[in-house]
Amino acid sequence: MNGITATAAKYSPSESLNDDVVKAMRSDGTLDPSNDPRISRELAVSLYEAMVRIRMLDERLVALQRQGRIGFHIGSYGEEAAILGSAAALRPNDWLFPCYREFGAALWRGMSLESYLNNMFGNANDPAKGRQMPDHYTCKAAKFTSISSPIGTQITQAVGFAWGAKSQKEDLVTLTYFGEGATSSNEFHNGMNFAAVFKTPTVMFCRNNGWAISVPSEKQTASATFAVKGVAYGMPSVRVDGNDIFAVIKVTRDAILRAAAGFGPTLIEALTYRMSGHSTSDDPKAYRPDDAVVEWGKRDPLMRFRKHLEMNGLWNEAKQVELDARVDAEIRDAITVAEKVAPPALETMFEDVYESVPWHLREQCAEMVAGPRAKGHGGH
Repeated sequence: MNGITATAAKYSPSESLNDDVVKAMRSDGTLDPSNDPRISRELAVSLYEAMVRIRMLDERLVALQRQGRIGFHIGSYGEEAAILGSAAALRPNDWLFPCYREFGAALWRGMSLESYLNNMFGNANDPAKGRQMPDHYTCKAAKFTSISSPIGTQITQAVGFAWGAKSQKEDLVTLTYFGEGATSSNEFHNGMNFAAVFKTPTVMFCRNNGWAISVPSEKQTASATFAVKGVAYGMPSVRVDGNDIFAVIKVTRDAILRAAAGFGPTLIEALTYRMSGHSTSDDPKAYRPDDAVVEWGKRDPLMRFRKHLEMNGLWNEAKQVELDARVDAEIRDAITVAEKVAPPALETMFEDVYESVPWHLREQCAEMVAGPRAKGHGGH
């Protein structure tokens, strides 16, 4: 032992400019041909509109929570390019195993805004039937699995699902999202090792957003990067500018094609930044200086994407005004509908556990429904 220890550097916007980080968008808005995913003009505009939509949703849901109309929200403010770029790279038959910030990916893959907002209000139409806190949703039609709060559980689930698909010779890839804080979980290590050993068709997508609630990334690991952790498991890894949607599409698409071809998993570290609090239950001012947010704000993924679209004649201020008004109306209308839907019926508490509800639970259910309830609870 020579007494020398590694110390991770403080995370800053300049890190995304390093040579080992894949980038596509140049400072002037043009694209580097070597990393250009060559998506269509129509897709580029659709992705930008989707990014604006989820940014506006974030803002509205925070307001709803502050008004006491919903109980909780955990957003993706500043991370939209990492989430939508990776989701857009997926094939229709691929599956997503989310963390909890990826509602934009669920909407992009086909989950309706109405279904998402039903979950936020926990009403009778909530796909989770009001059994989980807001932002814990699922959408089988979108191949988007259920969110759970424990850190990292989705990693081993994604690997197991992919292993099963590979065993049955199904052509699908799983992509799992997690924050850099989840790399300290048991599930990360178990999932990484199993995926590499058995060459499961899995993309490990780490959103390095600088913070695991109040723990900065430099306190999370002494490794030089989070991507380097893949080396220990014999897994190729790549770092990408997570606020550059074109670069994210490129590296995710490459990882999917590699996995689908039978070459196993890839670890992607997307360098982005959590511009808001961890959730509406968090006050980032208690641990994070404002100047850090200002510096990262200069690399806002929406601002950068819009600049690219404008210089290619695909966007202008008139289109932005129209989009903002249209999305605002869409969100308002969907909230109005979702907020009026009654809570789940009491008897739904006894559903989805047994194929046939046993006699003693039927008896308990009948007694509960017939019994007295405090005013305002359970729809009474």
